Amino acid sequence: MGAVVGLHLAPRSFLPMKAQEELVLVAGKGIVGDRYEKGEGFYSDRPEEGRQVTLFEVETLEALERDHRIRMTMGDHRRNITTRDVPLNHLVGRRFRIGGALLEATRLATPCRHIEQITGLEVFTPLLNRSGLHARILIGGTVRMGDVVEILT
Repeated sequence: MGAVVGLHLAPRSFLPMKAQEELVLVAGKGIVGDRYEKGEGFYSDRPEEGRQVTLFEVETLEALERDHRIRMTMGDHRRNITTRDVPLNHLVGRRFRIGGALLEATRLATPCRHIEQITGLEVFTPLLNRSGLHARILIGGTVRMGDVVEILT
């Protein structure tokens, strides 16, 4: 069973992601204080209900360093929740619980050049098919470091 190993948000686009001990997820909206919940994210001009929270596997960071000698931190990938031992690519269409929140995975994230602009790292190609997951918040709640990711359906 996997768990949360990193939590991040940014108050608006282009600002560095800030590490958090907990995130408050609001059903149908997003993460309190995050750029997308406030409509100030890079992609906010293309709203999408299923993009309320994003997840990323820490194993991808380890693979980038091992296979491509690219060192990224958990804040560099610009996703909100970093997990360990959770096969995110297998969750599309499934519901899962983290802490007090119930989420539904809507689609895989795609790498973007925006991350390359911000980090200065050429990560687009190495992140193909490993760029994380988008999810909709069905029931809001608090997500904390170390919370277990429980796959329901």
